[in-house]
Amino acid sequence: MNRSRSSNAWLREHVNDPYVQRARAEGYRSRASYKLLAMDDKDHLIRAGDVVVDLGAAPGGWSQVAAKRMQGRGRIIAVDLLEMVPLHGVTFVQGDFCEQEVLDVLENLLGGEKAGLVLSDMSPNISGVAACDQARGSHLAELALEFARNWLKPEGAFLVKVFQGQGFTDFLLEMRKTFNVVSARKPDASRDRSPEVYLLGRTLKE
Repeated sequence: MNRSRSSNAWLREHVNDPYVQRARAEGYRSRASYKLLAMDDKDHLIRAGDVVVDLGAAPGGWSQVAAKRMQGRGRIIAVDLLEMVPLHGVTFVQGDFCEQEVLDVLENLLGGEKAGLVLSDMSPNISGVAACDQARGSHLAELALEFARNWLKPEGAFLVKVFQGQGFTDFLLEMRKTFNVVSARKPDASRDRSPEVYLLGRTLKE
């Protein structure tokens, strides 16, 4: 079966993407690594000795960045529905973060220790129905925010991918109710046409 024109165009774009080429040359697992690298350079999120939780981790680009920058000092726990090739210094939980049993496993691994940083690059499986995809993306962001409320240190940080559209303003308001400082980030590695934006919350409100 021949590929459709749209899939051929996507493949050409992907192969020629400078961040894809750079990731291959520099040994990163995905172009998404450069999103976190840029945001961490700006905001100094990854701190040696902290516990970092990486939600929606596969194939491991963000966990890889965190592990390199923490240099074995601290803990990284990664979660994804998809399989992830093991990374040194990263504990991986395979399962659906929407399911309570997966959350229970994650919380047991934390063992009562609060995280200094919660990352969420989770995305829904795209159906092509915009309203449905937007709602599912918002739900994932809300689940990640609820986790951050419960498991972040008071001075911790929460970085979450959200999609601009219906529900975005409501989620932004919830972020502002939760954190003292909320900022929006659009790193260069995030494609211009993509509606994704990253919200960064710092220091939980009492």
